[in-house]
Amino acid sequence: MTDTTEAPVVGMVGAGQLARMTAQAAIGLGVGFRVLAGSADDSAAQVTAGTRLGDYRVLADLRDFAAGCDVLTLDHEHVPGEHLAALERAGVPVRPSAAALGFTQDKLAMRERLAGLGIDCPRFAPVSGIADVEEFAAGTWPVVLKAFSGGYDGKGVWVCASAAEARTVLAHGVGLIAEEYVAFERELAVLAARSPHRQGAVYPVVETVQRDGICREVIAPAPGLPPGRAARAAELALRIASELGVTGLLAVEMFETPRGLLVNELAMRPHNCGHWTIEGARTSQFEQHLRAVLDLPLGSPALAAPVSVMANVLGGDDADVYDRYIHVMAADPAVKVHMYGKPVRPGRKIGHVTVTGDPSHRDPAELADRARRAASYLRWGKEDGV
Repeated sequence: MTDTTEAPVVGMVGAGQLARMTAQAAIGLGVGFRVLAGSADDSAAQVTAGTRLGDYRVLADLRDFAAGCDVLTLDHEHVPGEHLAALERAGVPVRPSAAALGFTQDKLAMRERLAGLGIDCPRFAPVSGIADVEEFAAGTWPVVLKAFSGGYDGKGVWVCASAAEARTVLAHGVGLIAEEYVAFERELAVLAARSPHRQGAVYPVVETVQRDGICREVIAPAPGLPPGRAARAAELALRIASELGVTGLLAVEMFETPRGLLVNELAMRPHNCGHWTIEGARTSQFEQHLRAVLDLPLGSPALAAPVSVMANVLGGDDADVYDRYIHVMAADPAVKVHMYGKPVRPGRKIGHVTVTGDPSHRDPAELADRARRAASYLRWGKEDGV
């Protein structure tokens, strides 16, 4: 007797590194996986047999892609919300939904919704001219200006030390909100997963290290975080996922301040703050996202090692990264290298490395140093770069 049962197919709109790593998780789960790519050279298109070329901004391309999938998900937030809503009306399961995703596409809507739920965020206000910014600042600078939509890795965010700098930003002609400049102690992040049947799971809180608006390192779990504050962060992530109706992964970026936790940003997809989970958690964020959007029971988010440190590999001046593998792997055989198949450009995220600690090597500072040295050598050909 022949079994004709077929595994479901997940279609991911976008073919960057997040889709590439999700494709690897799909292989392990034995589910179908396809990507909608803008180019055959895109990171995930290079490794995914089910690649369809098309434009995520064109509804017809999205319809054609969705026709071969059982559920649609995303590796970025830039798909027009009205297109996703049209797919939903046509019966396509889109996870996260267009309504949920709208809160990551519009920072003002996100801030207003969270404030309405009584969730602490930086003080904010929409601004349309310099008078609005100066009224918001009330003589206290700097002030942070953020574009309503389209920002990532520091893009669309400006820290203005004066009204003159704010005028320059306003001249861009984009919708903006003003936010208080938060004197935080450090930045934290929490990943939560939620399924259509409303099962939830949350990963340990991590510390993220940002430089020039780009996440450079992630330490899991966040060192020295009091248990009560860690529990509060996890509770916030699960509550936000539930209140916004998220299906799939939700990344919640937070500021740790003397007065408590402030929610800064949201993302509804696998996230850079969760790359460490490939080696450092019982279930990687990529497998978890697939489980969630397919409404499978969620996997354990528990630590697989006492401490994990992930460092992003940025592009340097030399494109021949592979030539430097020998040194990195020989110098520290425990380092795990993940490269994304992306053309090297200075400052561009082209991969990451992860170091995990066994019970006798759990010092976050020592692990972070090892991860930094490996990432630096892959970028610059020397271990003391930045």
